[in-house]
Amino acid sequence: MQIPHDSFVLVADGKKSLFFRNRGDADFPDFAVEAKEVDINPAHHEQASDLAGRASNTLGSSMEEVDFHELEEDRFAAATAAMLKARALRNDYKALVVVAPPATLGELRKHYHKEVEKRLVAEVPKDLVNMPVAEIEKILKAQ
Repeated sequence: MQIPHDSFVLVADGKKSLFFRNRGDADFPDFAVEAKEVDINPAHHEQASDLAGRASNTLGSSMEEVDFHELEEDRFAAATAAMLKARALRNDYKALVVVAPPATLGELRKHYHKEVEKRLVAEVPKDLVNMPVAEIEKILKAQ
């Protein structure tokens, strides 16, 4: 994949997001970290106080327990998309590459603003958030 000079690259999952600027060129990317966000999101069983109850309605279905961990990951993705919108509206970037696991990518897409969509040049459905920067550059260049 060719990532143009000065492109904004977001590498995220449901708990962590890394924001890079490509200081290199399309042939030799050089990602500089601009920002890092980490969300404290314990496992569901650490957040839930009780197990879900069982109740029946007239259709015979039962209530299901809310997954607080998943809700927080969705909220984090929405907040990340809001940051992308704010930066797009300030013209902080002209080209955007988003790298995230498929579920996170899907949640981000739900919240993209039209200005973010106009700048989006690529989406990569991979989990690279815990990789070293040089490895992220190498993997994206090979895409």
